[in-house]
Amino acid sequence: MSFKYCATTRSAASIRHQFSTKENICISQFGTDFIRNINDYLSIPECDERIDPQFKENGYLFLASPTGKSILEQNVAMQQRCNANISLLDVAKLNERFPWLSTEGLTCGGFGESGEGWFDPALLMNSLRRKAKHQGVSVIQGEAIDIQREPSGNRVNSVIFKDNSGNKYTLDCGACINASGANSARSIASMIGSDIPVYAKKRCIFLFDCASHTVANCPLVVDPSGMYFRPEGKMFISGIAPPEDNDPTVEHGDVEPDYDLFEETIWPLLANRVPAFEAIKVVNAWAGHYDHNLFDYNVIVGPDPVVKNFYYANGFSGHGLQQAPAIGRALSELILYNRFVTIDLSPFSVDRIKDNKPIEELNVV
Repeated sequence: MSFKYCATTRSAASIRHQFSTKENICISQFGTDFIRNINDYLSIPECDERIDPQFKENGYLFLASPTGKSILEQNVAMQQRCNANISLLDVAKLNERFPWLSTEGLTCGGFGESGEGWFDPALLMNSLRRKAKHQGVSVIQGEAIDIQREPSGNRVNSVIFKDNSGNKYTLDCGACINASGANSARSIASMIGSDIPVYAKKRCIFLFDCASHTVANCPLVVDPSGMYFRPEGKMFISGIAPPEDNDPTVEHGDVEPDYDLFEETIWPLLANRVPAFEAIKVVNAWAGHYDHNLFDYNVIVGPDPVVKNFYYANGFSGHGLQQAPAIGRALSELILYNRFVTIDLSPFSVDRIKDNKPIEELNVV
């Protein structure tokens, strides 16, 4: 089984509390606690090796122009009400704390003093897989091709899948979770007659070197343009969402980086925000797929309203890795107790799409 093209290993592997909705903030706060205490959750009793997720708690820095100032202030106020350790920095404070940053055109910034940063995505994924296997989970490699339901249509009985040789098998189940990712979430949902607006969008990440830089204590910086950058070892990574008119849905396997995006869009923005970045060299690049929920760019989680034991965990829209621990906990609570216990995620149900009640999340990067 290969994870070469999975979204996890091709992501920027970051976590933040700087969202505009309470539920998204709480989800990531749970994720931070999970990463900080990963050995309590994922260690194997007879294994002495401790898990080090390489969590760099350098924070996020969201920058605001005059037009974005009031929104950033409102977001920080919401985050602080949720006990997130976020500071609102004026231009003088930005200059003091980040002297390498050009504050031209800025009015303020929201900075995560703790709880935000980045980590090793492959290590988290493999630690989760190892723990699951230790607890008796069977990993089956195959392709789901159909879902069988009871005659009433209200419950899933089994999943039909085929292996690499084309042999078909039936897997009986008491609960079926659609956590299939960007390229197959809609097709799995369609097997129970559901249609969810989740589509694959390609996102590129560029690794660049700045040999003479003095960019010390750098957080993950989000420019008002939407361009972001952060340290990666002794180098940096950066990316940006392409404009909507040049952001088509993509097929599995389309992971070729768009170098023109860096040359024409990202590099000028980098040099404008950090003068030291005028002289940089791209040393690597890769692309992966976001499972974009085009309805409101928030996760769809919870049971189907008709097929009661079919659960959604789709449409993370780029936030999947940081939200995975809380969503996993939420799904287990639904299956065990038929309700959310740790965090009430009912606003993210699939029903909101049918009812045309989008959740407005202002901090989508």
